[in-house]
Amino acid sequence: MTAAITAEIQSLQSTLEARGVRYAFSAYVDVHGVSKGKMVPIQHLDRMLGGSELFTGAALDGVPQAVSDDEVAAMPDAANAIVLPWKPEVAWFPSDLHLHGRPFEACSRSILKRQLAQATQMGFRFNLGIETEFYILKDDEHGEPVPAAARDTHAKPCYDLRLLLDNFGPITELVEAMNTLGWDVYSFDHEDANGQFETDFMYADALTMTDRFVFFRFMANEIARKHGYYATFMPKPFENRTGSGAHYNMSLADVNTGANLFETDADPRGCGISKLAYQFIAGVLRHGAAISAVIAPTVNSYKRLVRQGSMSGFTWAPVFICYGNNNRTNMIRVPMGGGRIECRAADIACNPYLGTAMVLAAGLEGIREGLDPGDPHRENMYLYSEAELKRMGVSWLPRNLDEAIDAFEADPLSRAVFGDLMFQSFVDFKRQEWREYHNHVSDWERQRYLKFF
Repeated sequence: MTAAITAEIQSLQSTLEARGVRYAFSAYVDVHGVSKGKMVPIQHLDRMLGGSELFTGAALDGVPQAVSDDEVAAMPDAANAIVLPWKPEVAWFPSDLHLHGRPFEACSRSILKRQLAQATQMGFRFNLGIETEFYILKDDEHGEPVPAAARDTHAKPCYDLRLLLDNFGPITELVEAMNTLGWDVYSFDHEDANGQFETDFMYADALTMTDRFVFFRFMANEIARKHGYYATFMPKPFENRTGSGAHYNMSLADVNTGANLFETDADPRGCGISKLAYQFIAGVLRHGAAISAVIAPTVNSYKRLVRQGSMSGFTWAPVFICYGNNNRTNMIRVPMGGGRIECRAADIACNPYLGTAMVLAAGLEGIREGLDPGDPHRENMYLYSEAELKRMGVSWLPRNLDEAIDAFEADPLSRAVFGDLMFQSFVDFKRQEWREYHNHVSDWERQRYLKFF
């Protein structure tokens, strides 16, 4: 360690101590995008930043190691440390995993960084904003989940100010915490189901945004718990209420000037995006089924991605691999004003590093190969028959996790992005998840069949 680096670490330690920080947490993620790590006293920050904290990958989901393998080390990113707003004596450091002094192939954050390096080589910076939808719940006297503030409302409580005010304490504490961190929340609301909320905050470069997304889920739950509730990031916790997405809002910028390369005033298709953006879209659509396994990664995810379920009317969830402008029935939407594209299939349970890596790799492929996605679909795609969809060349997103993993395993892009070790680990883990679900006897089955015959 050089004297300059030592001085830099000492300066960081002094700054954190002056803010009251007593402990540092080296945070990497498992396959689910959940923070894992170890905490050290701030006096040992220099050791932690040097990779002192070791971990047995076999003890975690999706950190593919055998019990006999050497331990991986967490290498914290000192430039992106976050002091916990609700517990300011702790600083959270997003970290990469290393093995034998080099980046660990199967580290989620490193997988994204490999794709970001590809973008940089092509002259691009990948900007990303993620919309965070989630529920705030409590358990009733029977142990069943119910909205934290369950005032009687009409059947469609979307944007209901009364319900937002009923949950004012935890929601505004969360928003204030986000703004304390400099995230610039510009909107928040009560969503389409009782107890469901969304926060929208300023986009950033993709690595910063994915770090923030991981931290957001951690923070939202901890703040909810302070108020006697909990936040859930289950994509579809109630069959008769809307699911929780995590829409990816994406654009490419010039790596030198920062100019938005998806923005144009001359778009003959009328969406307000550049030829480069259309090429990016085409790449994402080409690999849409495989991407689905990563951005909608659970059995439960596919109960959100339905045209019509137990709810009245359409769900407005994206179920088709196509794109349009201000049209929520497509996988990819170009919002009004252009300049960015939105992937609507991503849900709040995704590992953002892995999901972003897949989408970016697909988009860059579309640019390299000069792909074209065809004309946008401005119509309600739900109203087409199967035969009509086939004639248009529009296919469905996977209907369940099993189909999604089949598509992921069959697509060469998946292995190229994940690397051999993480590719196989992800496939095996998700296959096992599907088998366990498929073998489970549900309440629905008992109610339907127990006394049927």
